[in-house]
Amino acid sequence: MKTMIVIPARLASSRLSEKLLLRAGGKSVLQHTYEAAKRASVTDQIIVAADDPRIVKEVDGFGGEARLTDVNCQSGTDRIAEIALMHDDVDVFVNVQGDEPEIDPGAIDAVAELLMSRPDADIATAACAIDTLAKLEDPACVKIVMGANDRAIYFSRSVVPHARDGGSETLLSSGKTVYWHHLGLYAYRRDFLLWFATQPPGQLEQIEKLEQLRAIEAGKQIVVASVAPAARGIDTLEDFRAFRDRIEDI
Repeated sequence: MKTMIVIPARLASSRLSEKLLLRAGGKSVLQHTYEAAKRASVTDQIIVAADDPRIVKEVDGFGGEARLTDVNCQSGTDRIAEIALMHDDVDVFVNVQGDEPEIDPGAIDAVAELLMSRPDADIATAACAIDTLAKLEDPACVKIVMGANDRAIYFSRSVVPHARDGGSETLLSSGKTVYWHHLGLYAYRRDFLLWFATQPPGQLEQIEKLEQLRAIEAGKQIVVASVAPAARGIDTLEDFRAFRDRIEDI
């Protein structure tokens, strides 16, 4: 199967303006992400799906490949679907978020390889074990409920599965992983992307504000690769400063 990594890159950000162009260690956040993705072995084909000419200029400047996509795309997945329309020779598209400069290339490979090995699946994504109560109860930490054969049953910002007898802490310390943190890394089949781009948000998606529920609600199959805990992405100025300190201290 032919695979492509796509990095959806939106210039505007409500929490940290133009964060992808912020520089640490002489490189932009976007360049760090691109170079991390390039270390994945599953493909050497990487495209940045940009919404602004300044993003394209930045990518051209460090020798990458970028395509300008519709500024009105509602999500990164829609932006990747636009790239998929341009590449009917590619079977699998891997979504690497542009604000993940410390993403593990091994996790990219794991997600892509899982989808390629599972003809029953439309999407593959990644998760790591939750091991603290604070993280479990944080609505910013999206949880996955998994069933047989590593299949995702549901995604939620709430604590799921709910321990009816109040035993969340006991479950955390049981030695068996019950709670899983969803990481925003995906691999999609091309036909799924083209379907997704034509579908309105589902009821569950609108309630939880999680677009992967659009696929779950429609009966699409999502499989999950278990990976090591991920470094935090760049959402806030504090995140960026911490990343810059780590990079510049090396």
